[in-house]
Amino acid sequence: MTLLLTRSQITDLLDPDTVMNGLRAGFTAPAPDVRPLRVRTDLPGPGTATALLPGLIDGIPAYTVKVNAKFPDAVPALRGLVCLHDLADGELLAVLDSASVTAWRTGLAAAVATHVLADAHAESVSVVGAGAQARMVLRGLVRLRTVSRLTVCDTDPARAAAFAAEHEQLLGIPVETVTEPRHAAARGDIVVLATWSRSPLLYAADLLPGLHVTTLGADEPGKVELSADALRRARTVVDDLRLAVSMGALGNSGLDADAAHATLGQVLGGERSGRETSDQITVYAPVGLPWQDLALAWPVYRAAAGEGSCPRVDFLA
Repeated sequence: MTLLLTRSQITDLLDPDTVMNGLRAGFTAPAPDVRPLRVRTDLPGPGTATALLPGLIDGIPAYTVKVNAKFPDAVPALRGLVCLHDLADGELLAVLDSASVTAWRTGLAAAVATHVLADAHAESVSVVGAGAQARMVLRGLVRLRTVSRLTVCDTDPARAAAFAAEHEQLLGIPVETVTEPRHAAARGDIVVLATWSRSPLLYAADLLPGLHVTTLGADEPGKVELSADALRRARTVVDDLRLAVSMGALGNSGLDADAAHATLGQVLGGERSGRETSDQITVYAPVGLPWQDLALAWPVYRAAAGEGSCPRVDFLA
């Protein structure tokens, strides 16, 4: 029997600290023998479809296959399913809402990376793109370090204002809104870019010494948030070198793998350094990897199976 896990059920079963611990462990786990695939295609009209498979982590007896559709003007903009399969015989253990899985795993992985790469004394955060990804990064980041001030920038002033009011109450800190990404960068020690942009939002001249930037939007061909000169100026860390060039921030800005200084797994595992000096500019530019879906789907499945209250269906009946 297959568990069906909705957005609300996933949210109720998840704990940010547990997820971040699992993601950190996944980044440093031995790489699987099977090369993960991230396949993306345009759809007729405004949408795109992406498949990520197989999600594998050493020691977990399951794998994931995720299919997403992205529609920038829809709410939510991301729709799809994550299928969790038994590694031994392929049995379909669970089907999960991919919008929830993706928001949690992308946002909290970014929170871990941001905390590791930003200066230890950085407390002022700016977000460009007031959506689900920025919300999850903040949710994780405040559990890892002190955040004393927040600046919000979005193309929709009403959405920026609502995000600011929500987080001023939630975090109990001063929150302001600005209309330009460069103004947001000037006000933060840490900048999180989480947009649908297809042209650079920040250039090298906008990056002040000591700044850390996490760019989440450049995760498929054509999407760009940082210019090539900004990436060259920074110490740039990615989640996967090949994908960063083929469909991420590096390739979309016309750069090759030499522009990246390390992967996050290398930094977390101690093989490469992250930030080297307090005035260095650092960038984290991930595309998202299949194993991250498993890192979240497996503990959710275990919790749901133990609880016994989630619906089940027999697809073979």
